[in-house]
Amino acid sequence: MSFSEKHDITTKEDWVKLLEDNDLGRTNMNKLIMNYLVTEGFKEAAEKFQQESGVIPSVDLHSLDDRISIRDAIMTGRIQEATALINQLHPELLDNDRHLYFHLQQLHLIELIRNNRIEEALAFAQSHLSEAGEEDPSVLAELERTVALLAFEEPLTCPFGDLLAPSHRQKVASEVNAAILKMEHQEATAPKISTLLKLILWAQDKLNKKNIKYPKLTDLAAATIEEPK
Repeated sequence: MSFSEKHDITTKEDWVKLLEDNDLGRTNMNKLIMNYLVTEGFKEAAEKFQQESGVIPSVDLHSLDDRISIRDAIMTGRIQEATALINQLHPELLDNDRHLYFHLQQLHLIELIRNNRIEEALAFAQSHLSEAGEEDPSVLAELERTVALLAFEEPLTCPFGDLLAPSHRQKVASEVNAAILKMEHQEATAPKISTLLKLILWAQDKLNKKNIKYPKLTDLAAATIEEPK
């Protein structure tokens, strides 16, 4: 009998039963949720969740305040303010992480373009970013994509419009958050639940390659499980 014949799960009910038999338990799940809230800097949600679940956060929640201020500044397009706050918190961080510094500078350039401050955007790109582009081909490619926004009357709908989406601000905010956590010697810079979700996708890929039938998790956000096909 082959591996796949021995280990195929033929019904969704079998799979759910297997999950229930290996349940993490509510306490461990609550700890994962608290870890996510603390790592990502959601202080108010963490405080409320602590009250409801009784889970004690691994750090003093007031220690999240600086990261929250920086994240909020980035998410509202106040990039120079965010940069100043980072320099106050960890003056050496941006000196040691030039890619992170470039991404903040790039984001400031994007905000200038978003607000149609064209001449200021061109001057900023030339004085602050051109040298970085000359030194690093990957940086140059990103800089070219950003400056290319200026060529379109409707930048939001152009091929590079993703740079103007809120998700790009979020990407930079997450990068900054992880860099601060690393600087502060935190145990992990990414939530543990994110690692578990990546592990699920990895495991499903391995099962797919072995042609093993199993109920597949097709929507991580909704925890949707489909019958084996």
